[in-house]
Amino acid sequence: MSADEIDELRRRADDLVRADVRRVHVLAWRDLDDPDAGGSEVHADEFERRFAAAGLEVTHRTSAAAGRAPVAERAGYRVVRRGSRYSVFPRAIASELTGRMGPHDAIVEVMNAVPFLTPLWCRHPRMLFLHHVHGPMWDQILPGPIAAAGRVLESRIAPRVYRRGLTATPSEATRQELIEIGFDPARVRAVPNGTDPRFSPGGERSPRPSIVAVGRLAPVKRFGLLLDAVARVRAEVDDVTLTVVGEGPERALLEARVAELGAQGWIRFTGRLHADELVAIYRRAWVVASASLAEGWGLSLTEAAGCATPAVATDIRGHRSSVVDGVTGLLAPPGELAPAIVRVLRDEGLRRRLGDAARSRTSSMSWDASALGVIEVLHEAVRRHRGGRVPS
Repeated sequence: MSADEIDELRRRADDLVRADVRRVHVLAWRDLDDPDAGGSEVHADEFERRFAAAGLEVTHRTSAAAGRAPVAERAGYRVVRRGSRYSVFPRAIASELTGRMGPHDAIVEVMNAVPFLTPLWCRHPRMLFLHHVHGPMWDQILPGPIAAAGRVLESRIAPRVYRRGLTATPSEATRQELIEIGFDPARVRAVPNGTDPRFSPGGERSPRPSIVAVGRLAPVKRFGLLLDAVARVRAEVDDVTLTVVGEGPERALLEARVAELGAQGWIRFTGRLHADELVAIYRRAWVVASASLAEGWGLSLTEAAGCATPAVATDIRGHRSSVVDGVTGLLAPPGELAPAIVRVLRDEGLRRRLGDAARSRTSSMSWDASALGVIEVLHEAVRRHRGGRVPS
């Protein structure tokens, strides 16, 4: 952690309070306690808890989650969970317009495919955080006609609706992708994700060649492709194991594929884990792997990097931000994941070099710096909204 970053974040929060911007509402379709929570929810929690610690009143408006109270407190900020995955959007808008959640002075919208359309109804300062462009993901998560409508919404309508406001995204690669679909380059900011300091080296590596893959068990992550790749790896590397961490709608299908491969003895599913358990698995693994189709960042890869565990992942934009190819890990086309994994598992010197470089790079990535980046974009949004009349 950087004391300078924390102090600067507090100064920015004080600037906002002096400008009568104390109450910040964050609109997102899930929160960290949701069973389907992933990297986007981790990111929101990290900046929200820091905003709250710096003196802002933060409310996270999201959809209902099984087994969770409709209203809760977490790390200094309020969470309001109402509505389904789909009804949360009109219900959140109605709540804001009628003031049912209390007044707000600014809004941070987190867009995951479906927008809350804040530029059309919010008359206060606002900003958008967009983790990645879904692109080919639409065909995996929705039927054909609806997927086509989703692509139009994301690539044609959203850029026009949000073009005049400020947008933040976690990587320069995703920033470029947003610009390509029509966002204004002068109004898009890259604010990199952080890595919790608990993700650090320690203990001993597994005596057996060990691969870990972490993420929601959903089509976009392409765990089936990874299972097949690791099966090919096992034909060349004796005694290799794969640990899959996460939960999701494809778990039964993936477990069936493991049975087809006859791999129950060396592929295991853990479900979701507490962060300390995840740290232990990263530290023992020889490689972290991802076959994902699309990412805004690749949070599991930088978490593992903090533990000096190198990555082998698909060569996509989000992974290029979290992995420096040939330096902190290897990036490869989907069909070449297996030989890339074999290369790292067989070459101890390469594995150590990649792991050490990954650890070194990740040590400069903090959630304090990430939260500071988000609040700076919000501060800029307030300044633009007020015609430059904001204390600084």
